[in-house]
Amino acid sequence: MRRLAVPVLAAVVAAGLVGLLVYGLVSRTDDTSIEQAVARGERPPAPSSELPMLGGQGTASVAALRGRVVVLNFWASWCTPCKAEAPVLAAAQKRLQQTGAGTVLGVTYDDSTPDSLAFVREHGIDYPNIRDVGTQLARRYGTTNVPETFVIGKDGRIVDLFRGQIGRAFIDRALDEALSS
Repeated sequence: MRRLAVPVLAAVVAAGLVGLLVYGLVSRTDDTSIEQAVARGERPPAPSSELPMLGGQGTASVAALRGRVVVLNFWASWCTPCKAEAPVLAAAQKRLQQTGAGTVLGVTYDDSTPDSLAFVREHGIDYPNIRDVGTQLARRYGTTNVPETFVIGKDGRIVDLFRGQIGRAFIDRALDEALSS
């Protein structure tokens, strides 16, 4: 009887550990509800928070830009893909400025102000940037890694998004859609 108890006990413990592992993986998944809604063809409302301007006075928010197209980009100075996509975002800003239709709005993610300011200078970024202290806004977008970009229409709804380094094809397609709606 004792010989049978040890394997049964080991099997119960192993099953319990597997159950805990599965629970841990499921409960820690990224919030992809915005991504799923966009994939279904829906246009969910863009979350907004009033956040401090990077290196300046005042605050800014997505809500304050309603009526304009917004390319919301979460980035950090330590992020290599963020450096690589900087020229794509600069081109998007130029396009939006030329037509007066909107702006790129950068959001620093888990980054120090001096490092963020150095990144802006180094890459010649001329669009506004806000500081997401504590990543509160990022969490509302389901952002856990950078870069991530959300294209928001004039109506304040998310038209498209990309989790990772964007390219010219994505931004051109997303801006065309946002500007035509």
